[in-house]
Amino acid sequence: MDKFNGKVAVVTGGARDIGRAISIQLAKEGAKVVVNYYNSESGAQATVDEIKSFGGEAIAIKADASDLNDIQHLKAKTVAAFGDQIDILVNNAGGLFARKTLSEFDESFYDLVMNVNFKSTVFVMQAFVPLMGKGTSVINLSSLAARDGGGGGSSLYASSKGAVTTFTRAMAKELGPKGIRVNAICPGLIATKFHDDFTKDDIRNKVAGNTPIRREGRADEVADLVVYLASSNSSFITGANFDINGGLGFS
Repeated sequence: MDKFNGKVAVVTGGARDIGRAISIQLAKEGAKVVVNYYNSESGAQATVDEIKSFGGEAIAIKADASDLNDIQHLKAKTVAAFGDQIDILVNNAGGLFARKTLSEFDESFYDLVMNVNFKSTVFVMQAFVPLMGKGTSVINLSSLAARDGGGGGSSLYASSKGAVTTFTRAMAKELGPKGIRVNAICPGLIATKFHDDFTKDDIRNKVAGNTPIRREGRADEVADLVVYLASSNSSFITGANFDINGGLGFS
C-alpha cells in the first residue's frame, strides 16, 4: 500500500463502476484520492467511505467536468484539501446517454455527448496540468468504440472517444518534455451500469461469446491497468492507447 504514498490523484466520474474501482485501487496503493462526481452523490460518498474503511484518504467533490466554472471549483477544492501538487489525473467522466442514429440526434444531443466525453478531458487537463510536474501521469478513458465505430446508435459516443484517443497522443507529445506522461485506456465490454442501461442482454451475451476469453471484463481489471500506467513501472510509456477487451476485435 505504498506505491503512491504521499501522492494525490484526481478521478473524474469517480463515484461508480470503473471510476469507483479506479479510486479504490489508487487509494489502496497509498494515494490521496479526489472522487469527483456530478449526479452520483451517494455513490461518491460510498466510495469515500470504503476508502476510509481500509485507512485510505479521500474526499468527494461535486463538479460538472464539462463546465469550466465547475472545473475551477474542483481544482480549488482539491488544492484546499491536498495541496497544489497533483500526481495522477484520471479523466473518466463520460457517458452514452442514449442510442440515436444520424437522423435522430439534434444539436443539443451532439453537444451533450461531445462535451461530457471530450470537452471534459480537454479542460480538466488544462486546469490540472499546471499542478503536475516531472514523473506525473494522466490517464484518459477512451473506448473500443473509438476504434470500431461503436455499436448501433453510438456514433457520437464513438466519435467523442476517438477524439480522446487522438488528444491523448497529442498531449503526450506536448507534455512529455515536462516529464508528464499521457496515456489512454480503451475498454471493451465491461460489466457496468453503463451496459445495464444501454445494452440489451442478448447483445451482451453475443459480444461476450465472441470474445476470446468468453466473458465481460470487470471494473477492477481496468483499475489495475490505471494503477500500472500511473506508476513508475510504466515510466517509458506515453501516448499509448491500451486495449482491455479480452481480445475482442483481434480474433
